[in-house]
Amino acid sequence: MTDVAAAIQLAVDVDAAHALAAGIAVPVHRLDPNLVQRLGLAGDVVLDHQLAQRVELLKSGTDGRTDEGPSASASRLVRGDAFVLDQPVDVPAVWGGASGTVAWAEGEPLMVVGPDGVGKTTLGQQIGLGRIGLRRRVLGMRVADDGRPLLYLAMDRPRQAARSLARMVTEDDRETLRDRLVVWRGPLPFNPLREVDGLANFAAEQNAGTVVIDSLKDVAAKLSDDEVGGRINSCIQEVIARDVQVLVLHHQRKQQQGAGPPKRLSDVYGSRWLTAGMGSVFCIWGDAGDLVVELTHLKQPLDEVGPLKLLHDHERGETTLVDQVDLLSLATCSDGLTAEAAAAALFGTATPDRNQIEKARRRLDKLVPDFLEKRGERPHPVTYHAKTAA
Repeated sequence: MTDVAAAIQLAVDVDAAHALAAGIAVPVHRLDPNLVQRLGLAGDVVLDHQLAQRVELLKSGTDGRTDEGPSASASRLVRGDAFVLDQPVDVPAVWGGASGTVAWAEGEPLMVVGPDGVGKTTLGQQIGLGRIGLRRRVLGMRVADDGRPLLYLAMDRPRQAARSLARMVTEDDRETLRDRLVVWRGPLPFNPLREVDGLANFAAEQNAGTVVIDSLKDVAAKLSDDEVGGRINSCIQEVIARDVQVLVLHHQRKQQQGAGPPKRLSDVYGSRWLTAGMGSVFCIWGDAGDLVVELTHLKQPLDEVGPLKLLHDHERGETTLVDQVDLLSLATCSDGLTAEAAAAALFGTATPDRNQIEKARRRLDKLVPDFLEKRGERPHPVTYHAKTAA
């Protein structure tokens, strides 16, 4: 088989085939999604003789690979030394900030929880647009674009979801939306409780690198049942195992009047298995239609992000931070900032508890030695001071 023949079989249109045959890099969304998934391709693809041979084997059916066959299992089987010791020093972030802040870790699903009307869909859509290159940052944190399409499951009021997205883009974004965003409207075309690999296969058909589930209540009934929760968790983990990131929008348990915002994972509605498989869980809290809402981190892949106050611009569909505490500025304006004082500012309380103080201490330590210098050693008083210019 020639490289030209392989290019024709890989491509989905004549232009992509010509580019591959000429040795030009082609985005994977321009290629046959079934071949892309079975070959394990990602990003931009350049055809060489070795890849052409693999295409020939796949097309002839002599490679021994099937979607669920031995090769698929073997790709997940690794030696212990590689699994333990060959990990990156920093946690790769799908959504994260400076100093190693990780809101959404690669390979670990993200869940955003909250009552109706507080901006779950708005925030989820902004992150989703970042995944397809139409946003660089959300809430000041960078969103990684992996070059693949995003599959948006608009099961909860799809027309409302469409109106929400329309606020965030312009006609100039049409080409990107056409090539990189795939939307499924309404109930899923399969039963995830019976087909644990159904969602993973559905995502593979679209060559998706990210799946947004809006929302979890529309995936299955009886979410409080542990068997249902376990099956949904298995369904999501199968997607993750195929190197596809997952963002889930969900609801909290019904609160007693005056009980306040959810503070624990047990406050999330449904079986514990729904949150057990998540790497990160955020809660947005407020009343329906509020311009300013609160974002808290109920489960963290690394250090806690926030709590943060968010300002929704409903007209433009943008969310920004308000009243953000800048620890470096606090240290600069004080004659030595203690972890307790930092915690009081971060968490808006005159009497921070031990847990809050330790969280503040970790954040201050991350600014040492680049921006702050630390004086004193525990159990003696420890203060943080802004570094003076050399």
